[in-house]
Amino acid sequence: MTRPDDPAIPASAQERPASAPERPAEIRPRTTARRTPGGASRRGPADPVKTLLHHHRDLCERAVDPLEIAAGLEAHGLTDRTAARYRHRDVFALAEELYARVPPRTRAPAAGPTTGSVPGPDADARAAWTLLALLPGAACLATAGVLRVTEGVLGDGTRALVTVVGAVLACLALRACLARGPLRAPEGAGRAGMYGCWLLSYAVYGEELLAQVMTGGPDGPWDGTPAPLLGLAAAVAPAAWCAHLFTVHAQRRLAGSRALEEFGAGVRPLLLASVTLFLGALLPLLLLADLGLGGSGTPVAAACLGVLFFVARLLAAHGLPEPGTAALAAACAVEAGAPALVLAARLPGLEPLAQPVNALVSTGGTGAVSALACGGAAVGLLLHAAFALSRASAHTRS
Repeated sequence: MTRPDDPAIPASAQERPASAPERPAEIRPRTTARRTPGGASRRGPADPVKTLLHHHRDLCERAVDPLEIAAGLEAHGLTDRTAARYRHRDVFALAEELYARVPPRTRAPAAGPTTGSVPGPDADARAAWTLLALLPGAACLATAGVLRVTEGVLGDGTRALVTVVGAVLACLALRACLARGPLRAPEGAGRAGMYGCWLLSYAVYGEELLAQVMTGGPDGPWDGTPAPLLGLAAAVAPAAWCAHLFTVHAQRRLAGSRALEEFGAGVRPLLLASVTLFLGALLPLLLLADLGLGGSGTPVAAACLGVLFFVARLLAAHGLPEPGTAALAAACAVEAGAPALVLAARLPGLEPLAQPVNALVSTGGTGAVSALACGGAAVGLLLHAAFALSRASAHTRS
């Protein structure tokens, strides 16, 4: 047994306590586990925004400004409440951080004005699409003038040829107008053309057809009322300007908003004001057309049809053509169903089928069917537009 003061033992060994461990202490590995308020630990990413950036990297790299990222996040279902889980007060603040985190070298430079740019097209572009918007009304007005001047001079065949030529010119002008300017819709949004042609044809010939069917006919050719067609064609220019004003003010609202709810609350009054402004321009044009062509009716049905067309095209111009197509199809179904029910009621035992149409016509005349069909579809579509166009994703350009 050795002693502590034995000279054979080094001094450092004499000073080391007997209970000191002989191996180095273990270093505990770092962990990303976090404690919840209840005390239970859970694992998760230390930076939730990094995970979101990974999932939406393509969107963030293509975006030319934070507003485009905010619109894309909203289109994927993120709301201001969801942004709180990513430690941000709203989607706009979250989009700004995502935009800042993407390296500048991976983001393509903007080729033109960004979504947040407030100024619209220049004066030359506005003049160009305004001129195009005036052409459908000018073609219809010229055709009506030629038919009025040559009444009793040209034969029926020649007058029919003039009508066909005028209709073709008006259709070509309308096509050119809808391909440029505020009423331009993305490619593939023209599937509602067939329904639009049906509704316009019913506006001209539908009331006379329904009247003959209800009196035992149809008995033969029926006279048309071209006044609604002339008024609606002349209203294309006001529709283009109302759509332009709505788009410009909505983009200004988007650039100045700090929350999705704030943006939506500001866009809905803009939509209602645009529709009201268009209706205020449409009604005088319909009354003037009816007065100029010798009509005596109140153009309620034509006004409802004009509002339906305007809201449907406004949705299509913002990349949402399907709701407008469905609304136009519903209006066509109601207008086609009215004479069909009257004809079906002639079969034995099916007489009650005509009662709704008889009650409606006895109350408001034959035009009540078109007013109900187009007015109901317009109201439903406007309610949908108030929700759809209040989303930021409907006001960004890809």
